[in-house]
Amino acid sequence: MKLFIGNKAYSSWSLRGWLAARHSGLAFEEVAVPLYDEDWSNRREGDEFAPSGGKVPILWDGDDIVVWDSLAIVEYLNEKTGGTRGYWPESPAARAMARSMAAEMHSSFAALRRNHGMNIRRIYPTAPLDPEVQADVIRIMQIWAEARARFGGAGDYLFGDWSAADMMFAPVVTRFVTYSIPLPRFAVPYCQAVISHPHMQEWIGGAQAEDWVIEQFEGPAAD
Repeated sequence: MKLFIGNKAYSSWSLRGWLAARHSGLAFEEVAVPLYDEDWSNRREGDEFAPSGGKVPILWDGDDIVVWDSLAIVEYLNEKTGGTRGYWPESPAARAMARSMAAEMHSSFAALRRNHGMNIRRIYPTAPLDPEVQADVIRIMQIWAEARARFGGAGDYLFGDWSAADMMFAPVVTRFVTYSIPLPRFAVPYCQAVISHPHMQEWIGGAQAEDWVIEQFEGPAAD
């Protein structure tokens, strides 16, 4: 398999797809493609990117199977590994909630994304949140709290064990850290557990090692 991703410092969707691939335990080649450099327009029109419309991440499995979109990559790898890797909780009720949360993350929280772009290499001081961003944060806290209360048990993650739901919210956790967004007490250890996960530490180390800087994603008001 070959997984094309963007800059590790900035590309939140790439992080989700990469975490899914890393969780599979399967071998894959990682191809980092600098976003928005002088060759980006030409590169995204190449054959390897054409099926996704030039977006990352995109997973090729051999010459015929191509999967783009992070949530689709999760589902493909869950199927490819026979459902044995714990992408989703075992309990039907927990699994239904985890899938719903992942889908909501996939389609919602536009204000948080727009006003607080992912930038793993930075930490900014706390600043007032726009009302729409605050509403997104409140909603995320509501569903996190429900997942933890109903299904978290003694585990560190939303549904106890590391799952696709955590992978989908991992870039949100990095945003909360980067922008020093105040969180309720219950959410702090969860965020710490996500950041401390070995796969997240591997990704963060890769982001720190990058020498690419995209100015539009730098600064506390980055889009």
